[in-house]
Amino acid sequence: MKQLLTTFALFALLGYAGFSFAETTVPVPPAANKGDTAWMIVATVLVILMVIPGLALFYGGMVRAKNMLSMLMQVFVIFSMMAVLWAIYGYSVAFTEGNAFFGGLSKMFLKGITPDSLATTFSKAVYVPEYIYVSFQLTFAAITPALIVGAFAERVKFSAVLLFMFLWFTFSYLPMAHMVWYWAGPDAYTDAAAAEAAGATAGFLFQKGALDFAGGTVVHINAGVAGLVGCLLIGKRIGYRKESLAPHSVTMTMIGASLLWVGWFGFNVGSNLEANGLAALVFVNTLLASSAATLSWIGAEWLLRGKPSMLGGASGAVAGLVAITPACGWAGPMGSIFLGLAVGAICFWSVTMLKGALGYDDSLDAFGVHGVGGIVGALGTGIVASPSLGGTGVWDYVANGVAEYSMLGQIGSQAWGVGTCIIWSAVVSFISYKIVDMVIGLRVTEEVEREGLDVSEHGETAYHI
Repeated sequence: MKQLLTTFALFALLGYAGFSFAETTVPVPPAANKGDTAWMIVATVLVILMVIPGLALFYGGMVRAKNMLSMLMQVFVIFSMMAVLWAIYGYSVAFTEGNAFFGGLSKMFLKGITPDSLATTFSKAVYVPEYIYVSFQLTFAAITPALIVGAFAERVKFSAVLLFMFLWFTFSYLPMAHMVWYWAGPDAYTDAAAAEAAGATAGFLFQKGALDFAGGTVVHINAGVAGLVGCLLIGKRIGYRKESLAPHSVTMTMIGASLLWVGWFGFNVGSNLEANGLAALVFVNTLLASSAATLSWIGAEWLLRGKPSMLGGASGAVAGLVAITPACGWAGPMGSIFLGLAVGAICFWSVTMLKGALGYDDSLDAFGVHGVGGIVGALGTGIVASPSLGGTGVWDYVANGVAEYSMLGQIGSQAWGVGTCIIWSAVVSFISYKIVDMVIGLRVTEEVEREGLDVSEHGETAYHI
């Protein structure tokens, strides 16, 4: 009996040991990082703040009082319309695999996306919920068309604005977003062969190596060029250079610019998709570039016009924010200051001397600030991203380290992005304006323009005296 018990105990011990050695580690399914998710929710709200009320007040203060409400209305409704279009087909066209220029329709109506769906970040095995990624990118898709209205403010029918934005969003914004930002994600880059296969599915400009952290091409050059084409086709406001078209409330413009500045931290830092050290670098770069551009703009204005203006300060801050947008994840702090100082002076020149020499009526300087500032920032990214100048360089996901950096080669890639964006946006914008003009007409009548769009187009006014 004693021998039997001993044998049983031995078998029991061996059995437990066997179970112990045979036990396999159950793979943990990927899950969203809660800290990154919380930050992305905040960042998305901040970008909404940029549009409504930020951009609406920034633009609204710069028009005459009789057109204030029309500016608020255009920005507010464009935001709302783009949000719905984004959910219906925009997200799918921009951020699913298709060809180098357009994504597919597999996620049309947000099909297949659930609370458990995940979106990749820029780190391997780090994820956020796809719904917050959809929402974050929605805000970019909403603010970009809204930027365009500054170029032709005070003279275009509300119905024409909405039809144009539908066409332009579909055929300019979505393909540009796909070309620049669509890729398979870092987890696909396991070795050289896998990286080559994954790269072949990416957007056209991503394959060209163009860097655009938060929208220098996709947002600012894209919208700026559309605005320039619009103000050239639509023509100048009645009384341009003959009567006062001064801003009715620089106070409102300053409030709007301040909201844009605050919201831009969501715009740029949120584009990192993670709350980490690189996000902190993006934050300080955004802060320094906009501050430097403010000083540069008012310095140039003070020197050439004798007085620094609040409108100039606000415009300078926005120009700096525009320029650092494509570079913020790759520049160092000193490179960001350099970029800000350069763009402040260049954009001041573009909205005064360049616009004056060419004679186009870009009402609120959508091209002069966003188009020109975006070009400076996109090309400048190739310079300030260099590790030799304090930049981060470009990450190699196969080697899991910083890749060898060629400044000349990167500037060439940036030029691909700038050139493609200018041509694509110009062609789409021209065709879209022409279609709208043929279908419903672009411009209001002279009588309506003189009366103001608030009463004529919306039946109400911003102010009651």
